[in-house]
Amino acid sequence: MPDNESRRVSVIDSHTGGEPTRLVVKGGPDLGDGSLADRLARFRSDNDSFRSAVVNEPRGSDVMVGGLLCAPVDSCCAAGVIFFNNVGYLGMCGHGTIGLIATLAYLKRISPGEHRIETPVGVVSAVLHENGEVTVTNVASYRSAANVAAQVPGYGQIHGDVAWGGNWFFLVHDHKMELALKNVAELTSFTWAIRQALREHGVAGADGKEIDHVELFGPSQLPGVDSKNFVLCPGKAYDRSPCGTGTSAKLACLHADGKLREGQIWRQESIVGSVFEGSISVRDGKVYPSIKGSAFVNAEAELVLDPRDPLCMGIRS
Repeated sequence: MPDNESRRVSVIDSHTGGEPTRLVVKGGPDLGDGSLADRLARFRSDNDSFRSAVVNEPRGSDVMVGGLLCAPVDSCCAAGVIFFNNVGYLGMCGHGTIGLIATLAYLKRISPGEHRIETPVGVVSAVLHENGEVTVTNVASYRSAANVAAQVPGYGQIHGDVAWGGNWFFLVHDHKMELALKNVAELTSFTWAIRQALREHGVAGADGKEIDHVELFGPSQLPGVDSKNFVLCPGKAYDRSPCGTGTSAKLACLHADGKLREGQIWRQESIVGSVFEGSISVRDGKVYPSIKGSAFVNAEAELVLDPRDPLCMGIRS
């Protein structure tokens, strides 16, 4: 393609419980062969400007999560996907996987039933139900540290669990915040301060991996719903959905505390009122969470990457 010719990228937008997903279905970078983890590494090192162009302003927003549809290595998988956001890349994305399945159904590439999806952190399975709901069975999730204390400037000492649900989370036990949309600015400031404190004090996930998600919990006012959460994502945007990987981390912690048995349903409300239904299965001593939710396609578009545009590749902080 000549240097002065516009590049066109086909995307389909959806939202899962209010959280947007933009899936690149055509026009993405050629990442070659190999595992999804290898291709993610090439994406990060050689094509990071494309990530920014798709999800950052002026085309996207801080809350937008992107997904690059990839050919899977395993022919038994329906698709491969690499998820990314305004500041980087995600190992797994629960709401995004629900959005991916809804999008593949919209494109008539899949029908109701079980489908395997390759991600950079492993293969997950997803069931497309006849009514359009999707159940994603996540990668093995676990708690790596319990009741960790952290001194947060301006807020005092808090305690929480460090857990993996496809991304690293700090799940806060004790706080005095009201989880309500009217308090989003204060909740964001509080959870961002927690993240900075964790980094400063060396609180990390396995192998020193940075904890880039912070999750607060409180009571839900919805009948039959067990909990309400607020999740701060890596780029300082909050998750509008109940967060698939965050709910997975919560389920792993509940099981570790003996508060959730195999097959028991846990309903998690988001800050905007949407609900995921979670449960776990245990195989070979490992906890595999399943998350059920709904996604809706709300746009088809062709992004135009015009090399004359000085902000063509997005506004990056």
